[in-house]
Amino acid sequence: MPETPADDVVARILSRAGTAIQQDTADANQLEVDERTALRRVGMSTELQDVTEVEYRQLRLEKVVLVGVYSGNAEQAEVSLRELAALAETAGSEVLDGVLQRRANPDPSTYLGSGKAEELRDLVAAVGADTVVVDGELAPSQRRALEDVVKVKVVDRTAVILDIFAQHAKSREGRAQVELAQLEYLLPRLRGWGESMSRQAGGRVAGGEGIGSRGPGETKIELDRRRIRNRMSRLRRQIRDMAPTRETKRSARHRNAVPAVAIAGYTNAGKSSLLNQLTGSDAMVQNQLFATLDPTVRRAQTPDGREYTLADTVGFVRNLPHELVEAFRSTLEEVGQADVIVHVVDAAHPDPEGQVEAVRRVLRDIEGADDIPELIVLNKSDIAPLDALIRLRHEHPSALAVSAHTGAGMDELRQAIAALLPQPGVEVDVVVPYSRGDLVARMHTSGEIDVEEHLPEGTHLQGRVDEGLAAELDRVDAG
Repeated sequence: MPETPADDVVARILSRAGTAIQQDTADANQLEVDERTALRRVGMSTELQDVTEVEYRQLRLEKVVLVGVYSGNAEQAEVSLRELAALAETAGSEVLDGVLQRRANPDPSTYLGSGKAEELRDLVAAVGADTVVVDGELAPSQRRALEDVVKVKVVDRTAVILDIFAQHAKSREGRAQVELAQLEYLLPRLRGWGESMSRQAGGRVAGGEGIGSRGPGETKIELDRRRIRNRMSRLRRQIRDMAPTRETKRSARHRNAVPAVAIAGYTNAGKSSLLNQLTGSDAMVQNQLFATLDPTVRRAQTPDGREYTLADTVGFVRNLPHELVEAFRSTLEEVGQADVIVHVVDAAHPDPEGQVEAVRRVLRDIEGADDIPELIVLNKSDIAPLDALIRLRHEHPSALAVSAHTGAGMDELRQAIAALLPQPGVEVDVVVPYSRGDLVARMHTSGEIDVEEHLPEGTHLQGRVDEGLAAELDRVDAG
């Protein structure tokens, strides 16, 4: 897998001596003094004009320093760090450097602890960074305290992901969902200027109540909160109003008995490339995290000619922000309404098992997804290490190794999907008038035909179909 500039930075950080990349000792709670004080350089930044500004903080074209804290497995910390670097690059930032500290728990005040926060301030000034990005979710008080020390903007992993979603959302529904998630994230993190922001009620005109009503009135931050809540209510209504259109399209597919397959998986696992291979379509493919946000639905055919739909859904990630899971619940309904879930795994990733668990954790929150057959697809097998493929095949015996880039394994994947699709179960033996060729076409696309012959009164069909089509065929049977 080609290395990015962020990979170079991370590799340099992790190769430094005294950075505590060592296995845990017998007593994991008693960390060595030198490990507790060790920092590992990483990268991310964004210049802060006023740390008290009430704003949604965008990361585009910023120079950033990354910050992480870990207490357990050093390899997992490295994987998470590389992923944060990739997220920052996808958001449009340049990763300069950073720190990674081993300690039992993040400091409740400044995340790193006051001493290390001061060292971080010196690093930020030395490399010319304008933003610090924390590999975790910061409490509002932690972010404020760390900003007060380092004197540049501080954002957390959730803010980075929200920023990427805001850049990539294209549809009206997708943009509404992202904005709702941003506002839910922003609401508890508003900062004001204290008493100076208080707005005085000004008598009858301002307050509408007259003498005796004068007082401090709403503070600026209270007004901001009320406006945000009102905007969130409007967005929720808009998203709710969009649901009937989505449901109508889905109902039309069910009415025509077209089975549905949902492609799910970790971000950048190759879901869109797989969709293009299976359907011959041209869905956008980029080597970026969260390149696909709006679901793409295409038609495909099984080797025996039955039609089904393939839906490419938004990718998942470790610690996917709760706000996004909630906001994109309507989009994730495509997964919950599917007949088969094709779970795409990046077999070339350093921690594919962690990706599988992260995806399944989100799937468990989707209503109905637990009861849907799951097909594990090990993508990028052309560049994946052989030992990783063997390990994954051992853990998931029914998994298929494919390459959406070269097309390897696509025939086996099509056969496996066909085997998992619901089979038509109603036997029919009918003669369909030539005026109803549409029913014959539907039997070709969604049923199984054993006999087809053309008689003077119509087309004679024997085979199996779903209950809905069987009822229509019975009504027009000319035999």
